[in-house]
Formats: sequence, structure tokens, C-alpha cells
Amino acid sequence: MTELIFNSATKLAEMIRTKQASPSEVVEAHIRRIEEVNPKLNAFVTTTFDRATEEARAAERRIARGDSVGPLHGVPVSVKDTFETAGVRTVAGSRLLESNVPDHDAPVVARLKQAGAIVLGKTNVPEFAMDFRSENPVFGRTSNPWDLGRVPGGSSGGEAAAIASGCSTAGVGSDLGGSIRVPSHFCGIVGLKPTPGRVPVSGHIPVCVGPFALGNSNGPLARRVEDLGLMLKVLAGFDPTDPVSVPLPGRDFPEIDVRKLRVMFYTHDGCTPVTAATRETVERAAKALSDRGLEVVERRPAGIERGPELWHGFLGQAGVPGIVKMYEGREELMGPLIRALGAMVQPASLEQFLGAWFSRDGLRASVVSEMMDSPIILAPVTAIPAFEHEHQGGFTIQGEEVDYLAPFSYTMTYNVLGLPGAVVPCGRSPEGLPIGVQIVGRPFEEETVLAVAAVLEESLGGYQRPPV
Repeated sequence: MTELIFNSATKLAEMIRTKQASPSEVVEAHIRRIEEVNPKLNAFVTTTFDRATEEARAAERRIARGDSVGPLHGVPVSVKDTFETAGVRTVAGSRLLESNVPDHDAPVVARLKQAGAIVLGKTNVPEFAMDFRSENPVFGRTSNPWDLGRVPGGSSGGEAAAIASGCSTAGVGSDLGGSIRVPSHFCGIVGLKPTPGRVPVSGHIPVCVGPFALGNSNGPLARRVEDLGLMLKVLAGFDPTDPVSVPLPGRDFPEIDVRKLRVMFYTHDGCTPVTAATRETVERAAKALSDRGLEVVERRPAGIERGPELWHGFLGQAGVPGIVKMYEGREELMGPLIRALGAMVQPASLEQFLGAWFSRDGLRASVVSEMMDSPIILAPVTAIPAFEHEHQGGFTIQGEEVDYLAPFSYTMTYNVLGLPGAVVPCGRSPEGLPIGVQIVGRPFEEETVLAVAAVLEESLGGYQRPPV
């Protein structure tokens, strides 16, 4: 069972195709693992075990007949509970949607199924995916498999906890401010935030239109970088219902010669200091790349310190008022998170919003221009490792007091700039918690990002099994 549940999705797909394992065996092993550890984690909030078991049997029959099969044939996966799923409730952590059962799949879910993947269920999120914890008034809190007293990150925290603990081989999340990358970092797995438009965002709750379409990305989470590449090939491609979708399918990344790349790295974004262990981890990753022949220079892109402010002005203030408005007439269903955000965030004026948009475009052009001779940026994921459930308010980092959102400035910046980024576990905190490193690339160069991520995974160990 351990071999089946902790193997990579790529390896499991190969084992199923070559009849070294059957889809039923693989699915059953994962169901048993979920039943074993989910009571501790609360990662899955809706399971589809009966459907998954039937689909596994159907997958076996296809193999027995010699039918052609997809790249994820028989492989069990999970889906963040912000994606619409046909016949399976999609709650997005809100009491408004407790009884919501869509009649169709979001494009990313449909593509997973078309590739032969078997969905085990839906994973927990904060209310409307608006926090770096994964806790809501409908399903409660999800815990980190490295320390049950700590958060798994958000908003794809249920996904990260499920994958890290062996309950799912891989899954799909969304990322508007770090919601794939932060949980991957906190839980010690890998994750990819593609360039907006590379993977369809239709069928997501909240909807990804307007400024959200330029800042939000859907992408994969897994335990191995090779699985991010496989999942990207399945998920990427044009979708007519996505307002920024591009006709760019996924490509293989192992052929990319990373030794020709120039990398710039930094350990302070000019906004928030990082813990000593975080700084050391990024420096270790930079050295690992240098040792593998890449040209590595310590340099922060000009103006990058403006990223978090632009995120708040362009993405943050644009989103919260609309979500609060959804509760009009049903305010009693609003959870404490949305209530607090509604009181804190006021709608921006048109002049303020357009000013933030113009500034965002200018900074993006500047950073991408700087990346033309340094295609990869290496940076922290967040300023801190996973924090405790009971933590309230801001943080003290290296003796400096910062507010609650400040540690996440490192991910927010690359949402507002619309650049792809991956996370790979590369170190540990003094408490033994995972610390990831963020690899950022030029627009639509996800495969280059993954090639560098694979080097770090090989050099520094990558995923390790948590103690849960």
C-alpha cells in the first residue's frame, strides 16, 4: 500500500498501463489512506468513493480490451472545492453554497477526467478562497500533516495536505495571491502557478473575470516535479469560456538545457524580512543551481518592492466588495473571515483602480525586460514556515513586527505581474517544518520553470513523507 500511495502519479500511470498495478488496487489503497488520516487532517470535505470505485473497474476493463488510454488513466486525484464538479457539491467554504451541486465540470476537472484520472473527492478551502488558512464555517479547519497544530496554508490547503499525506497523488488548485504556492511550501510538496491564460479558469468559484483574469491561475499540486509537467500537459490549452485563454498546450520540459540559463535570486523583497532558515534555504538553492552549471547572481528585480501594494490596489480591493455583496439579504450566513474583510477593505475609486492597473502594467514590463537576460528568478515563497492554528494578528520576523499579510508579499507580487512560478521543498525550519523555494519564469515559460525546479528537487531532496 505504501508503494502505491506514495509513488508519483507518473509512475502509477506507468504501472497501470503495464499492468503492474490495477486501477482498483490503486484507488482502494488511497481510499484506505483517506479513511486512516483524514479524521486528523480534514483535508477532504466531500468524498466520491463509490463513483471512484466504479470508474476504477471501468478503467480496468478498458485496459483488458486493449483500448487506448489517457496519460492519467486510473490515477486517483483530488480537486479543490472551488471548482465546479458535475453531480458533486461545490461549496467553496461558504454557507451560501452548502447545497450547491453543479450540473457540469469546470474545464480543468473535465480535462483530468478525459486524461483518465479518477477523482476521489473535494478538498477544503477558506471561505471563498480568501485566506492563507484553510478553515471555514461549513467544514471547519484543515491541519498540516507535518504538525497538526499548524495550518496547511490557503487557499488550496486541503489539496496540499491531502497530497503530502498520501491521500491523493496530485490535484488542481487556484492561485490569486499564493494559494497554490503557499500550501505547497507549508506542506512540503511541489506546486505550479502558470501564467494566466495557460490553464482555463472557467468554472471556478469565485469567478475569474475582470482583474481576476489577469492575476488568478489554476494549476497542479503534486509530490514530484515530473507530475507537475504531466498535469500541465493535461490541463493546458485554449478554452473559449476563459477571457484570457491562449492556445498553448503543455510541452515536455526534460529536454531543456538549464545550464544555459542565467538566474537572479534575492532573499528580501524590500517589504518583509524572512526567517534565518528561509534565507539560508534560498541561498542553498542558489548554490545548488550554481553547482549544476547555471550562472547565478544575487539581484532583486528593480521595483519588485512595489508588487504587494499593487496587488492590494489591483486585485485585493477589486475582489472583496463583490464577495461581500453576494451575502446581501443573507448576512447571517457570512463567516467571520468575509465579515472582517468586508469591514477592512473599501471599494477603490475608479481613479485609484486605473492608477493601480497602469502601474501594474509598467512594473510588469520592467521586470520582464530585466528577465530577458535572466529568465529565472529564485526567491522565498513566504517569509515564514507554517504557523499555528491559534495564531492571531501579525508576525514578528527577525525582530520586526509585520502585519498578517506581509509574509505573503513574495507570492502576491508574481500574481499581480502575471508570471509563472513553481515551488519545490528545499529545506527545513528549526521546528522541522518544510521550507520551499519559489522559481519564477517569464510569461508562458512554465516548462523552463519546471526544468529548474527538477534540478533543485534532484539536488536538495524534494518531497519527504510527513509524520502523520
